[in-house]
Order: sequence, then C-alpha cells, then structure tokens
Amino acid sequence: MNLTKRFTFAVAILSLIIVGSCSRSVTRVDPNQTIDISGRWNDTDSRQVSKDMISDVMSRPWLPNFENSKNKKPVVIVGGVINKSHEHIEAETFIKDIEREFINSGKVRVVENDQFREQLRAEQQSQQTNASEETQKRIAQELGADFIMFGTINSTVDELKKEKLVNYKINLELADLETTEKVWIGDKEIKKYIKN
Repeated sequence: MNLTKRFTFAVAILSLIIVGSCSRSVTRVDPNQTIDISGRWNDTDSRQVSKDMISDVMSRPWLPNFENSKNKKPVVIVGGVINKSHEHIEAETFIKDIEREFINSGKVRVVENDQFREQLRAEQQSQQTNASEETQKRIAQELGADFIMFGTINSTVDELKKEKLVNYKINLELADLETTEKVWIGDKEIKKYIKN
C-alpha cells in the first residue's frame, strides 16, 4: 500500500470514528413519565408541586367561606412566583401548572395575569376598529379577581465531592384583593439526593 492509499485509508477510519462518537439517539417518551437526568428542578417537580399545593388550598376554609358569603365561585389570579433558588427555574411553566390545577378543580374561576392581560386588551382595542360590529368584544368587561396567589421558590444545597443534597422549598400565599388579608399560606418541599 503506497503512502497516498495509506493516508486515504487513515482518513476514512478517522471519519468513521468521529461520526460514530457524535451519533445521537432520540426516543419519544410519555410526557408524564418521570425522568431525572441532572437532578435539577424539572417538569415533574413543577407538576407535582402545583398539584399538591392547589389540592391543599382548595380544601381550606377560605373557599366555603367565600362561596357562602358571596354565593358564587371566587375569581383567582396567579401573580408572580419569584425564583430565589440556586438554579434557573422557568417560573412561567410553574405558574401555568398552577393555573391548570385551579381551572381543572372546577371550584374557582381564573383570569389572566398582567403578562397576558395587556395582549388581550390590545386585541380588544383592535377589534373596536377592525372587527365587524356584531362580533366586536366590549371593552371594560373584564372579570375582576377576588384573590391573588403569589410565592417563591427557594433552595438549599449541601454537597461534598460526588454527593449532593438539594432541598427545594416552595411557598405560596393566597390573599384577598380587597382587604389584602392572607387567607391561605402553603409550602411544599422536594428533597433530592444526587450522587455522581
């Protein structure tokens, strides 16, 4: 084998090795399946925490007290959830999980928070000049919220060499928008032991 053929053969082998080392496998999985790869906060944590905490808030006295005094379902707005943990957590995803659990309970009505409310108002305003009169949606007909929920996500980390213990603590509060009275405070913890 001359030098040129040897060089071509070596390049071919090297190319096969590089391609083989860069190959990636992608598998579709059930979105509800719990898969922990890094040990960080993930979609399963968000769903589980929102489910447990909304289940708790819906079982507390503020709800029947309001229903009995007002004879209607309370209107709730989910305000901000501030991430104070050590890692990036997409608060919007968590807020959507909370809103979904509220709505699916069938016991409260949920209105948009300020992030999306402005988009709705812009669309309503646009309809006043661009939509036919019979299909225009009236402005200033929004459903006023009775209660607002907000909270924080905190975490503590304890680690040594290849072991790590992460404790997430989620605090949520529900307050009466008219009186500012706190009618419910809840917390939920998730502890993860990670060994590399």
